[in-house]
Amino acid sequence: MLNVGQLENGVVLDHIQAGRSMSIYYDLGLDKLDSSVAIIKNARSNKMGKKDIIKIEGGIDLLDLDILGFIDHNITVNIIRDGVIAEKRELQMPKRLTNIIKCKNPRCITSIEQELDHVFALSEAEGEVYRCIYCGEVSPYKYRR
Repeated sequence: MLNVGQLENGVVLDHIQAGRSMSIYYDLGLDKLDSSVAIIKNARSNKMGKKDIIKIEGGIDLLDLDILGFIDHNITVNIIRDGVIAEKRELQMPKRLTNIIKCKNPRCITSIEQELDHVFALSEAEGEVYRCIYCGEVSPYKYRR
C-alpha cells in the first residue's frame, strides 16, 4: 500500500473522478505555486471505486473555488490545520463565472470589446447550463463529463 505523508497545514481535494487530477492541477494553476503539491491517482475508494486526491500545502486562499465548483461540484475540500481536518467544504456550482470560459459567439460584445470580462451565469442548475450575460449564448463547456 502507498503511504503519502501527513499534511500539517493545507488543503486536500478529495473525491476527484479517477484520472482527472492532472487537468484540475493545471486548471487551478497549481503548477505556478511555490508550495508542495501531491497528486494521488487511482486511489481505492469505497464510494467511487477509484478516485484521485490532490494535497496542497498552504491556505485555502490559494484556490479558486468557483473554478473547482465548475469543474466538478462533487469534489470535497478538506482544510487541514495542525495535521487534522479543521473544516470540510462541499462545493456548489457557481452562480456566475468570470473569465473562466469564453463566449464563442462572434457577434457578442466580448468579441468586439477585447478588455470586457467574459461573464456567464448559471441558467439551468440541473442541466449545468451557463449562458453569456451579454448575448445569451449557451456555453458548450461541461467539465464534469
